This record gives sequence, C-alpha cells and structure tokens, in this order.
Amino acid sequence: MADLVMVGAGPQALALSCLLLQKRSRLHRRLRIVDPSGRWLSRWQRQMERYEIPWLRSPFVQAASVEHISLPANGKGPLELSLSDGTTVQAGRVVIATGNGNPQLPTWSKGIAGEAPADAMQHSDGIDLPALRLRPGERILIVGGGLTSAHLSLGALRRGAQVQLLCRHSLKQKPFDADPGWLGPKYLKGFHAEPCMRRRRRLVLEARDGGSITPEAGADLREAQRRGELQLHEHCEVQSARWSSGQWDIFCGGGQQLAADRIWLATGHRQGVSQQPLLQQLYKQHPIELVDDWPVLGPDLSWPGTPVHLMGGLTALQVGPAARNLFGGREAAQRICRAVVKH
Repeated sequence: MADLVMVGAGPQALALSCLLLQKRSRLHRRLRIVDPSGRWLSRWQRQMERYEIPWLRSPFVQAASVEHISLPANGKGPLELSLSDGTTVQAGRVVIATGNGNPQLPTWSKGIAGEAPADAMQHSDGIDLPALRLRPGERILIVGGGLTSAHLSLGALRRGAQVQLLCRHSLKQKPFDADPGWLGPKYLKGFHAEPCMRRRRRLVLEARDGGSITPEAGADLREAQRRGELQLHEHCEVQSARWSSGQWDIFCGGGQQLAADRIWLATGHRQGVSQQPLLQQLYKQHPIELVDDWPVLGPDLSWPGTPVHLMGGLTALQVGPAARNLFGGREAAQRICRAVVKH
C-alpha cells in the first residue's frame, strides 16, 4: 500500500513531491504518482509547445490514469484507486492535482446550422500550432479575450493566416492574471479572515477579472493590427454561426456579420466539482458544502472528513485568486505537507 498517491504529474504535484521528500526522504518508497503520460509535466510542456508560449506569467510516474476512487466503507482503512491499466492501488492518503475541467463552449456553438468539417471549429484544447497546416491567407476567427487567444492569434499570424480576434469586452492588458498583492498578506490577510465562502468566491472572481493578456502580447497584436494582418473586434459577441459554401458566416450582436474559414474557441474551462469525474465520485460517496460548484475544503485542503486533498484552481476558496498558479501550487504544497508530516 502507498502512504500517498498523487493523481496528476503537473507543476503543483511536482511542487508537493519535492517538498515532501525534503521533509521526509523515506517517503520516496511509499509515494506513488499516477498520470496518463507516465512522466512529469507532460501536459504542461505539451501546452507550452502547442500554443508556442515562450515563458510563463506566474510570478513565482507511473503511465496510467485513475478512473475510480473508493472511500473506505466505515471511514477507516485505506482508500482504493482503480487505474486505467486494470490494476488497483490502495493508499492511506490521496492528492488530486488534475488541472483544468472540461472546455467551456459558448451556447451559440452548440446550435450550428450546416455540416462543418471536424476541424472547422475547435476549442483551444484541440489546437496544436506546430502541427498546423494552413493555406496562405486562411481566415481564422479566434473567440476569447485571454492570453490563450493572444498566443493562438500570434501563432496563426506567423503561419500566414488572416486573423480576426473577437472578445466580449475591451482587451485587457496586465502583467499577471491577478494583482501581485494576492501573493502575500496585503490582500490575503483580509481574504482568510472572511468567514463567508460566497463572499470569498466573489473576491476571487473580482481579482481575476476575466481574461487578460500580457503587455508584450498586446504590443505584438497591435503591430499585427497596424500591418493589416489582424482585425480586433472588441465589445463583440457572437449570436449564431452558419457553415455555408465552405466558410463560416458569423452573426454578432448589433447586426455585425463576419466570415471565416476556421473558428477557434479560446473560451476557457469549466471549473467545479461537477466537471471532474473523480470529484463527482467523491461527492456521491461523501457530500460536502459547495459554493456554486466550488468545494469548501479544510485548512489543509482536504475533502472534509476524508484523507483526500486537492490542489489547483478548485482550492481558490482557501488559497485565494492565485490558487491555480505556481504561487498557489507552493501554498497548497506547504499546507498538504504539514498534514502529511504531522501524521
């Protein structure tokens, strides 16, 4: 039996592993990491390559996936994990650090008229810039106002595409996705003193303030706009789209109509317990308080009443707006490490 099983091998899981092994080197024989790639940071590195991201905005294994998690029937004894390779693992403690939820798709994209090819409309999750083959001058409409949409726009422009970037609000530029004050006591002291979890959720959403891009990406986009290679449509929202005669006809609010050969949706991911299969299973076995699908965890980021801990964006009610960043990974690692070492 493993003392601790970590589900996921991304940067947050790596941070916790390093911290635990510094504190208790003997754990290396009783620590197990489960990830479909079989190696550290695989998804992280793949996303950096696919979007051609040169650097991060954060200021600071076994080859399998976990398909089912079972809590002990009487509340005592090990947890049981069923893996995709058919094996079963028992663990005294589990950390779930699996990253994003399901892709967030706009409502209009689910009611498309016409039979479009499979790659004519894609969420950013399915786009691999280095493997992309575009026709010269191909028209791409990118929907979204965050950093992913900027990277995809610049990548398409480098390949000779004509790009239209559409966002519901003004394109916002910020060095970080949350104010650096959230990385220390300046803002976190008041956040942690707030007893109302619904109020904490509002503070997180206000601090992140939707999507934004870095000043460097903004300068590159403005230069492409000046050259006539990029069209920026701000305060513009798609109402419907139709595939007709080999192209997209896109109808926006206010009567504006656009045309494109491809549509890329850089519209983020759904975050919540209902978007993570393992967390859905946990909730059915051991319901806890949720605030608009966000879990209310213990101070050590445990699923209350169980030896299961979370890392990543769904710890935001405890860690704060930077929960899914590297700072949040370090904070989560420290909290979980204290709980593991204490036992």
